[in-house]
Amino acid sequence: MKAFYSWAALGAAGLALLLTACDSTPRERQAVARQELAKLDTAARNGGRTLHRLGRQAVAYDAANRARRATPLSPREQRIMDQQLLGGYADHIGELTVQTIAGAYGELLRATRVRQGGWQLRDWDYAQNTYQRLNQQLARIRLDLPARSEVRIRAWQAEFVALRARRTAKDLQTATKQDKND
Repeated sequence: MKAFYSWAALGAAGLALLLTACDSTPRERQAVARQELAKLDTAARNGGRTLHRLGRQAVAYDAANRARRATPLSPREQRIMDQQLLGGYADHIGELTVQTIAGAYGELLRATRVRQGGWQLRDWDYAQNTYQRLNQQLARIRLDLPARSEVRIRAWQAEFVALRARRTAKDLQTATKQDKND
C-alpha cells in the first residue's frame, strides 16, 4: 500500500508539472524535472535495498527449513503425533475404509485446530506426515467414496492446508521483520 501512495504522489507531481508548464520557462521545467527524477532515484534506491534485505532474509529462512526437513522424522515421535491427531484411527491409517476415512479426517482437523497454536515447526512436519499418509489411503479408496463424503474430506483438506500456510506465512513474516540493518 505504501508503494501505491509514493507512486500516486509522484503522479501528482508529474501532473502539477504538466499544468504549470504553460506558465513556466524551459529552465524552470528542467529544474522541476531534475527534482522529481532525484525523488524517483531515491525511491528506487531505497526499494532496492529493501528488496535485497528481504531476499537475504527469505533465503536464510528457506535454508533453515530445508535443513530441518532434511533431518528424518523419528518413528517414535511420529507415532505419538499420529495418536494425538487421529486418536483411535492412528494405528490403522493403511486400513481405513470408505466408511471410516471421513471420521479420521474429522479427528485430524479437530485435533489440529486445538493443538496447532502451540506447535513448533517440527511438530508441523510430523502433522504433515500424518496428513500425507491419510491422503495416500484416501487415494487408494477414493473411487468407492460417496460424493458427499469426498466433498466433506476436501473441505477438511483445504482447512488443514490453510492452517499450515498461515503458520508458514507468519514464520516468513517474522523472519523478514528482523533488523533492517542486517
